Amino acid sequence: MRAAWLTDLHLNFLDFAAVGAFLDRLAASGADVLIVSGDITESTELIPVLREFEQRLQRPVYFVLGNHDYYFSSIAELRQRVDRLCRQSTWLRWLNACGVVRLTDRVGLVGHDGWADGRLGDYERSLVRMNDWHLIEEFASLDKSSRWQVLQQLGDEAANHMRRWLPEAVDRFAETLLVTHVPPFRGACWYEGRISDDQWLPHFGSKAMGDAILEVMRDRPERRLTVLCGHTHSPGVYEPLDNVVVYTGGATYGAPEIQRMLELP
Repeated sequence: MRAAWLTDLHLNFLDFAAVGAFLDRLAASGADVLIVSGDITESTELIPVLREFEQRLQRPVYFVLGNHDYYFSSIAELRQRVDRLCRQSTWLRWLNACGVVRLTDRVGLVGHDGWADGRLGDYERSLVRMNDWHLIEEFASLDKSSRWQVLQQLGDEAANHMRRWLPEAVDRFAETLLVTHVPPFRGACWYEGRISDDQWLPHFGSKAMGDAILEVMRDRPERRLTVLCGHTHSPGVYEPLDNVVVYTGGATYGAPEIQRMLELP
């Protein structure tokens, strides 16, 4: 099986014809399945874009959402719309709602949107102002302290999802792919060839997700886990354990690309 991994497509930066041309490239790529680690577009275009994925590609599309996908909506409302779409779809699979997916006899798949939880770096002293605070309903009316509580709740939600499903996946399969939008370790928060500093780390990483991964994988040294994430728009590789490798994808607005073609045994 061949899987095409994509991340941070930001298709809202393309016109309709360019989106169609990109999907035609994906259709001709030879991939049997597509794996997308978030930031597909923005909420106002997400459902139509996902329908275009389904109609043009006619093959499984496993995806999580990124922070940009929630722009101009609320997290709760958009999740309901995406879940409803996928329940009616032949090919679209939102990994938050999937549990463990069998890709091959040897390879399983799990995933969750994830969220930067403010626990890496120095949130209290950070001067970074994310567009999320204005464009996502759950954050729009919050002060900095209240926002941090919501960030931690979202990070914990993703981590608890991994604690629920990752053990089953790694016990069933020799190799597991974990898809999430936000890098789950400080060492995976690449930006322009370097690890992000304490100003940006609170907004670029999810410590809760990383802790959950380590808890599961330290007890299973014979199993292998590959994490696919994005968010920082800079590529890099990090190995927190001998049996865990994290790939952070790069991205350029207006120029979506396939990050990797994965050959799955």
